[in-house]
Amino acid sequence: QVRLVESGGGLVQAGGSLRLSCEASGSIFSINAMSWYRQAPGNQRELVATITSGDSTNYADSLKGRFTISRDNAKNTVYLQMNSLKPEDTGVYYCNVIARPVGSSWWRPYWGQGTQVTVSS
Repeated sequence: QVRLVESGGGLVQAGGSLRLSCEASGSIFSINAMSWYRQAPGNQRELVATITSGDSTNYADSLKGRFTISRDNAKNTVYLQMNSLKPEDTGVYYCNVIARPVGSSWWRPYWGQGTQVTVSS
């Protein structure tokens, strides 16, 4: 029904930047909040940032000022601009959207497959 495809991950040196993208496709009636999560090896998945349908944003406290989330509603795409990257930012980054499929009355969360971000020191 709803498919998420992430891109933009890779290997970068500390201090560098990456921009992640996540496009939602399929039978989508509407999308509410869009978020990025990340999971480092041995750690639980944690929220990185969220942007609502009204463009309100929320960030993990430790990431404020370095990461910026944005969305393009016409493209059903959410972005994560990551600057001043640190080795501790290494992990798999997952896209999450709250969407309502066509023909459904229910909102539900959907997850992407994840994209690896590796920051070398």
